[in-house]
Amino acid sequence: MTRGSGRGGSSAAPRSVDVARLAGVSQKTVSRVFNDEQYVSAEVRRRVLEAAEELGYRRNNAARALASGRTRSIGVVTLGTALYGPASLLMGVERALRDTGYALRVVNTMEGDPAGITGAVDSLLDQGVDGIVISEPIDERGADGADALRVGVPVLVLGAPSPVAAPTVLTAGDGADLMARAATEHLLELGHLTVHHLAGPQRWYAARDRLEGWRTTLAAHGRDVPPVVEGDWSAASGYAAGRELAADTAVTAVFAANDDMAIGLIRALTEAGRRVPRDVSVVGFDDVPVAAYVTPPLTTVPQPFDAVAQEGLKRLVHTIENPEADPLPASDPPVDLVVRSSTAPPPHRTTPGRGRRATAPSRAAAPAPPPANGGHPTPR
Repeated sequence: MTRGSGRGGSSAAPRSVDVARLAGVSQKTVSRVFNDEQYVSAEVRRRVLEAAEELGYRRNNAARALASGRTRSIGVVTLGTALYGPASLLMGVERALRDTGYALRVVNTMEGDPAGITGAVDSLLDQGVDGIVISEPIDERGADGADALRVGVPVLVLGAPSPVAAPTVLTAGDGADLMARAATEHLLELGHLTVHHLAGPQRWYAARDRLEGWRTTLAAHGRDVPPVVEGDWSAASGYAAGRELAADTAVTAVFAANDDMAIGLIRALTEAGRRVPRDVSVVGFDDVPVAAYVTPPLTTVPQPFDAVAQEGLKRLVHTIENPEADPLPASDPPVDLVVRSSTAPPPHRTTPGRGRRATAPSRAAAPAPPPANGGHPTPR
């Protein structure tokens, strides 16, 4: 039998009634299986899915949309950039949506675009999406303090406060401050008297959260809070900051707000004769693929992009399909620290029983083999 031809050799597209007949169940049961409803046994679900696979049956989402009043689509507003963080989070959203039966519509925004998030959201609403994901927006508020855009569908905001008003606003991925604390705690536990911070651009909520986590940790330990050096997420800005920090011999530890800036920082320190980690320890953020292959391999905080996207989309879809129900509870994202070779106790100080674990569970990475190829995404 040719796949998709239907039983008996018919060329007509298979219908749910054909699936029901082959599986030996009612058409209503087929509908329940494909709508992921309860009260369907595992055995019946298996028979229906196998019959659908044999017949080449696909759900008619257009017909479902007419019946339900929903388009079965979710819109995503994301910053149009090749930076590692936003790009990885968008990929996580795409993966999380694959099994939901919803189509994905993406609108990119650009820094400095006058329309910004408002224009992107309006575009998605014109397409009739059932819900909207706003992924890591930057602060676009002007001095006029304009009211937030009002949206009539559920909204999920990843990694930032909501820039819109909606019947239901969900948030996920708010743990950047906790991850920054883990990085800062690690350096303090090694014996460093304080930790300097190479921050990201402060229009980004992600950069603000990492700075706040660093500052809060130092204050909690009664340590001096050094002046902040601000970069723009690029390795070049990390290199420029490194030249400035290398001139200060009191600097023994630096937490960089992303791995790319950390890599540029290490290059500048090395050129200035400040050895990493013997003279200066460096911790990054993101755990980009190249982090394990630089010299020295970079200690860093990985971001749980997939976990954040999966949980956020699950809660958003639940709200779309159960508008009268309470939203599903949120959970904190996992916090981890990958300890490699870019951190050590400060020079001329010893810390008995040096630990490899900071405030969050850490995993010590095995020595990395020489890289086989390059071409990693630009990190954020």
